[in-house]
Amino acid sequence: MTTLHPLWLAALLTAACSPAPDQSGQPDQQLAPAQTAPGAPASTTTRRVGTLAAGILESSGLCPAPQAGTFFTFGDGGQAPAIFRVDAVGRQLGQFTLGAKNHDWESLSRDGAGNYYLGDCGNNDADRQNLAIIKFRPENPALVEKIKFSYPDQTEFPPAKKQRNFDCEASLWHGGQVYLFTKDRGQQATCKVYTVPDQPGTYVAKLVAKIALPGEVTDAALSPDGRRLVLLARQELFVLDGNSWEELLRATPRRVGLEGAGQTEGVAFKDARTLLISTEEGTLYELGL
Repeated sequence: MTTLHPLWLAALLTAACSPAPDQSGQPDQQLAPAQTAPGAPASTTTRRVGTLAAGILESSGLCPAPQAGTFFTFGDGGQAPAIFRVDAVGRQLGQFTLGAKNHDWESLSRDGAGNYYLGDCGNNDADRQNLAIIKFRPENPALVEKIKFSYPDQTEFPPAKKQRNFDCEASLWHGGQVYLFTKDRGQQATCKVYTVPDQPGTYVAKLVAKIALPGEVTDAALSPDGRRLVLLARQELFVLDGNSWEELLRATPRRVGLEGAGQTEGVAFKDARTLLISTEEGTLYELGL
């Protein structure tokens, strides 16, 4: 596995639509660390647009809801098992209770058939052995299916502190798979990418890529046209582009600074060039790419 040299880039480039992912099971090439060009204020188009309604505590993720212009969000571990529907300035439009306990909910994505995939895989101390993706449909939230999984390279619960890279706060559905992006709590250097099938069952996740970036990933989003992958971290985000899904995962990440935004935890595309970002404190920001 090779490592590319860092590229000092600030501009955000577009790329072609990606086809189906590589299912070989072999880790992809490790990527170069993301950097922002010296002196380039990459986050100048970030603006505060609202605050999540009272009662929506510790927002941990964002995902488009079925109704255009609205989004689902939810609380972090220990909060009620509730999904809230909000508009783009944080006003609550509805909520429902999911038929599953909130052990440590961290991310939410959807497929093209109306199914949602909620990552109950927060793992701060790398000691959980009940990791799962909760599959549900908003019209029947009491009925859930579980995609249970473990990591192929974890043998200790917990491992040594520098090896704790099994927390997952970001996930995405793509091409019949749920992709899991780890938060490197041990060294803040590598985001590992695993996949599990999108069908209920018990699986050993497949390691498919390693992305070298200097941060701790807290959410992920794929643009509506499939041309851009965004990995959110705390007060920063990383943008990847590619001509195929495999190339997208191998692309050199480009850093966008979000200094002063707070504990950024959720990200979703409003359209192909605009992000909505939520913080654990409840603030909503809009970022034009």
